[in-house]
Amino acid sequence: MGQRFGAPKKTYVPDDVVFQTKPQIALDLIDRAKANGVEVIAWTADELYGRDGAFPDGLDERNEAFVIEVPPNAHVWLTKPKVLKTPPQNATGHPKKYPRLRSHEQQPSEVQNLARYSPAFRKQTPQKYRIKDSHRGSEVWEIRWAKCWRKTHTDKLVSNQCTLIVARNVLTDETKYFLSNRVPGRDGWSLRKILRVAFGRWPIEDCFRETKEELGLDHFECRGWRCIHRHLFITILSQLFCARVRQQLSPSENVLSRELLTTEQVRRAANVVVDSMTYPPRTRERLYREESARQSYHARRNAQASKSHRKNRRKRLAELGIDPDKIKSVPPKHAN
Repeated sequence: MGQRFGAPKKTYVPDDVVFQTKPQIALDLIDRAKANGVEVIAWTADELYGRDGAFPDGLDERNEAFVIEVPPNAHVWLTKPKVLKTPPQNATGHPKKYPRLRSHEQQPSEVQNLARYSPAFRKQTPQKYRIKDSHRGSEVWEIRWAKCWRKTHTDKLVSNQCTLIVARNVLTDETKYFLSNRVPGRDGWSLRKILRVAFGRWPIEDCFRETKEELGLDHFECRGWRCIHRHLFITILSQLFCARVRQQLSPSENVLSRELLTTEQVRRAANVVVDSMTYPPRTRERLYREESARQSYHARRNAQASKSHRKNRRKRLAELGIDPDKIKSVPPKHAN
């Protein structure tokens, strides 16, 4: 089909860009970060990356610590299987590929079945942890864990010893499974440190939520390679601007103080300033006062809602015999 006269020329994906899966892109980004001198305690990712065994294999090859969420049907062993590296001297018949697992070795089990039926988890008393403190109150999860091994996609076949964590939210009954190549009690790692990494994705997820809901990251109708990147860059710069302004002007980070500024409030205020730049001074002042009153109203509403949510959550926890101030805490004890 011919191109219509005067229609803009489309910019397609460059020829030197090769298709990669998200885990492959993530490993490349990790290599770039390390090449630029970035060092982290551990990497964390959601279950999309935990579903792809090549991703933890890549982190193991790079000697990088990780705590990755895995799907309920992920497979691990609780007892290390034996890997046969060379065939026995008296081997006969059809040659088999080596290294390989022993033929009578037990197959790996799904992590959801291990959590439900394995004595290693059933006989274990769950440990209650205050995972985080949000505007809605404290989140408490029951934690059980065991040492395990996972099947690799390399000639090694079986990974080094890992940690399987089963976490259940005591209020919602939501269950998450995490796999880490670090074991509590070794090399300065504790269960609390692993949990801090495992549940450390929340600020990142909140960051993406802000860009989509408040700054229009998902509100684009373009297909060109440059157009998509331009939209992404503008969104990121807008978020950085709002974050810096919020950090400089927010008197308090405590929502109950009624002084906490949100990204939405900063965006609305910026929109009012830009929209009214060509208006007469009296009109601008009126619009500023109206927006200030509107933001004060929402700040009061946010504080009231947060206070109510915290009260209800603490009441529900008390009904279960849980005092979030007296159990183990992943964040600092008095973090807001």
